[in-house]
Formats: sequence, C-alpha cells, structure tokens
Amino acid sequence: MTSPLTNSTPPIVAHAGEAGYDAATASYNLRSTIAPAAAAVATTTTQVQDLVALARDRGLKIRVHSTGHGFNSVRPMGDALLIRTKMAAPVSVSLSEKTAVVPAGATWGEVTAAAAPFGLAPLHGSSPTVGAIGYLLQGGISFYGRKYGVAANSIRSITLVLANAALVTVDAESSSELFWALRGGGGGFGIVTSVTIALVEVPSVATGSTFWPASSAVAVLEAWEKWSRTASDSASTAFRMMRIPPQPGLPSALTDGPVICIDGAVLDDDETNGLVLINELLDPLRTDAAPLLDTWHTGSPSEVSTTHADPAEPVPFFGDHVSLTGLGADGIRALTTALAEPSAASLAIVELRQLGGALAVADPSGGAVNAVSGEFGFFAVGIIAGPVTEKDVAAELDRLRAVLAPWTSEYTVPSFVERLGAPQKSFDEATASRVRDLRRRFDPDGVFGGDVA
Repeated sequence: MTSPLTNSTPPIVAHAGEAGYDAATASYNLRSTIAPAAAAVATTTTQVQDLVALARDRGLKIRVHSTGHGFNSVRPMGDALLIRTKMAAPVSVSLSEKTAVVPAGATWGEVTAAAAPFGLAPLHGSSPTVGAIGYLLQGGISFYGRKYGVAANSIRSITLVLANAALVTVDAESSSELFWALRGGGGGFGIVTSVTIALVEVPSVATGSTFWPASSAVAVLEAWEKWSRTASDSASTAFRMMRIPPQPGLPSALTDGPVICIDGAVLDDDETNGLVLINELLDPLRTDAAPLLDTWHTGSPSEVSTTHADPAEPVPFFGDHVSLTGLGADGIRALTTALAEPSAASLAIVELRQLGGALAVADPSGGAVNAVSGEFGFFAVGIIAGPVTEKDVAAELDRLRAVLAPWTSEYTVPSFVERLGAPQKSFDEATASRVRDLRRRFDPDGVFGGDVA
C-alpha cells in the first residue's frame, strides 16, 4: 500500500559550513559530535524519497534522526547523508478509532497534547521532548507500560521509505514480516515517515514526585522495592537519586546536594484509585521523614510526561543502562553504598524504573521486542559541565555497572541504551538471525546499516 506524495519542493542538502547544516545536525545531546558528509531536513515524504535517491546516486550511506536524544550510541557518519525528519503534518487523532497518526519528528509532548482533550493517551516516554517514533521503534517503556505493555505493541501501521526510495505502509496484514522487524529490531530498514498508534483511555491519573534528603535513601529504597513486588500493574514508578541545579522557584533544600525521590504514574480505573494506591507506599515514609517537596496529585494524562522533569533544553550528557533481575537487601546495600561515594557526584541522575507487569508479557502479535525482562531498569546519566568531565562520568558508570553485576539481567531495554560500546542484548539469537535476514532483504546494500543498533 503506497501513500500519496504531498510536496515536490526539493530539499536543501548542506555541507559543513553551509546554511542549513547546523539545523540538520542539531541534537538534544550536546555531547554528541555529529559530522556527516552532508545533511538535510525533510519535511515531507517526497523530500525523504528525493534524499534517499540522491544519496544512492552519490554513493553515500544514509543516517536518520529527529530530536537526537539517543545520539550517544551512534556510529561515525563521515560517509553518509544525515536526514533529519521533521514532517510538516501535525499529529492527528481519531476519537472513533482511538488512534493517532504520528508524523516523524513529532515529540511526545505534541502527541500527548493532541490526545489529552479526548481523555486518551499514547504509551509515551518520560520526557516530552523525545521524538515519539524513535522511542516506539526501540520498544518503549511508558509510565503506563506495566498496565499496557511495551509501547511498540501499540503501533498499528508504519509508513516508511525503503532503500530503493519506494514509499510503503506496512501493518499486521501487509508486509507483516517487515512490520514485525521494525518494532524493536534495531533499525536499518528504511526511513519511517509516520506511524499510527493505538491510544488508551486515561480519564485521570495520579502523578508527581516526592523528594527526601539523600540520607533517607536506604529506608526509601527498601520500602519502594518491597512495595513494588506486589504493586498493582496500574502503577509504574521510579526511585531516583538526583543532583538538581539551582532554578528559580526551587527550594535550596533540593539543590544544595543529592536528593532522592519516588515519581511516576498510577492509573485511576474501576478497581484502583491511583492516589490511594501510591499513598499506601508514601504515607509511612512521609511520617518517618518529612519530604523536601511533595507533588503527587490526581491530574490529567498531559501532566505525566513532565513528571520526570527532564531538562527542556539540550545539554551535554553521557549515560548507561542495565536491567536488574532484582535487588533484595544485598543489592540495596551495594547500590546505596556506591551512591554515597564521593565519585558518585559526577552523576546527575541514578534511576531504578519499575518493570514487570504487562511489560514482561510477550504479545503474540508484537514485534521483535515485545516484552522486557527484569524487575528494574537501571539508568544513570552525568551532565558534562563545570568540573565534571566525560572521563569522570564514564569511570563512574563503569563502577556502578560492576557494583550491580550480581543483579544484572542478560537483556537490556533498547530505548534506555546510551553507550555504544557497553554490553547490550535486546533479544535472543533466533530473533537476531531473523532480523538480520529481513534487513538483508529490504536493504541488501546496507544503505541504512550505520543506524543498526
């Protein structure tokens, strides 16, 4: 099934130093050095097709990005044309179908804003500035994930430009093998220009953050870890240690040193009142130690994507991720002891994301990554600024990876991966072999090979 071509305006291809190059290579992660042979911004599917044909004619490989959040884990691209996809079309929502058509380049903030007036929400990420499609194609772990599963399984169809510049739309009935591989297979199949996703009903949800001094880390982590073992699938939460820079309106108690917090979302439904459920965890902790800041409340789905309070503006950062099979008393002791070391000051955020529930259940109609293993997703990131160097951050990430080795799962969550050279595995060898065979079929010359994860 092909889609109509909407615009014949030729795209502008720029080289380093020329107008348009910086806009095409801009990244949310300022640490990344993006230096392709040439670069262009594509705002229509026709322009994407033109750029693919042009790259083939010039003997260039093709690389793709939209917001650049994941550019820590990309390979050099000196032999490539980088295409930044920023489709001009808006996000469109069908209330009758409970779906949204998401154009390439749209952020989760844009998608949630389009769906929220209808009481609907996508299985979005924890930052409103992240590109929706890149997240979805890597599986995607939402704050609704324990209830509804891996976000990639919400995709109903995908429109993309193949290596021969053909525009196709694939779904469970049409090109089902390619549809399977695109959902978590690691890229390298083409340039996605839009996806259609299923939305879920979220009339209201409990969301927010509760902060304490870092001295409460052991007590809070013990309570949260115990609670998480039997928590309702309606709850998707995170334990975080944070170093928050001074900002207008924030109390100094939050910015004078490391703090810890519990944040996330708990869905209201026929069986669960989200605020009641989260308060079962938080109220005893609030009694034991007064929070520095407490924002949990019943709100709308549009508020959930800002709960994590990720920086709105681009920053230079470097991170790492592993999945954990569990922690227990020994794991909690090992992690909190490690975080109390002076070297941990090089990290801005250390997070444990609650997994399990529907995230652990494979969908028979899902893609290459249709479930994730482990009880917690560990993620740590350092912002490279002031006295903190990239060497400092890398050394600390290596140290924490070693500390957590006894509790580390064999597999990682693709959308959390930040380090190209770090051990990572998203699926078993049988799945990997199937993905490779399909990639060779749809991109026999390896035109998109540089973007394979």
